[in-house]
Amino acid sequence: MDLSLQRYSDLIKGEAANLGFSFCGISKAEFLKDEAPQLEEWLNRRYQGKMSYLENYFDKRLDPTLLVPGAKSVISLLYNYFPQKDLARDDNYKISKYAYGEDYHVVIKEKLKMLMDALQLKIGEIHGRAFVDSAPVMERALAKRSGLGWIGKNSLLLNREMGSFFFIAELIIDLPLEYDQPIKDFCGTCTACIDACPTEAIAQPYVVDGSKCISYFTIELKESIPNDVKGKFENWIFGCDICQDVCPWNSFSKTHHEPRFNPGEELSKMSKQEWKEITNDVFKKVFGKSAVQRTKLEGLKRNIAFLEADEPKLT
Repeated sequence: MDLSLQRYSDLIKGEAANLGFSFCGISKAEFLKDEAPQLEEWLNRRYQGKMSYLENYFDKRLDPTLLVPGAKSVISLLYNYFPQKDLARDDNYKISKYAYGEDYHVVIKEKLKMLMDALQLKIGEIHGRAFVDSAPVMERALAKRSGLGWIGKNSLLLNREMGSFFFIAELIIDLPLEYDQPIKDFCGTCTACIDACPTEAIAQPYVVDGSKCISYFTIELKESIPNDVKGKFENWIFGCDICQDVCPWNSFSKTHHEPRFNPGEELSKMSKQEWKEITNDVFKKVFGKSAVQRTKLEGLKRNIAFLEADEPKLT
């Protein structure tokens, strides 16, 4: 072990903790040889659906050194978003927990910049880039390599201490460091996520057919939602948390401490009727800084109308 590299690694993890990141792991920036055939097969099966952007930058997805020339290390970070109160109710429309508050891209990107600034101040000149779900980065694979968890049967990263309700972010930098080691898979024989998915999107353990996922239909798909999934959304209108909610490892989830992720009073009190009657002004007020902006008001209305068509009519 190179003590200077270990000292830098420890310093990075300490700075990350000071900024509110729950976990930080470090892996070598190199080609992801195990993931290459898996990604190719996933794309060949057309599991990306209409998400054609996932077909782009195949080589860069698999090699951080192509994304950041001269990269030596990938610093993977987890930021908790598990809310104090779950707003999802069976008698109301539901949005994913990650979208309750301010857009995570903005919040975490700011923290990554602060982390990079702190490292340059304490270590010296470092070059690299920060990523938060915004570039062709295989974030779960990189986080797995850095020992932050294992890939669950629902294809999400699972952490023994906090489940899966967290954002993953990376700093890919040109500084060599002491690297962490992957941990083993703790899913065992559990199939809770597979059994609970109403659209049968988990094609096989550890492989999700993205084109069947409720999150895909309610966020990524820009055209009409196909009729063959009518009656299967369980009131989700933006994203879906079903495979996470049923995961036993999420019994270890702890409430986040990020005020910017807390839902506003308007969202907390939205009734089903208010969702149906949502106007542009209300959308801007409630979701002005939210990740829900991604689907736009028109997309949200489409999703609500799709679910509304299934509701029994009063006579």
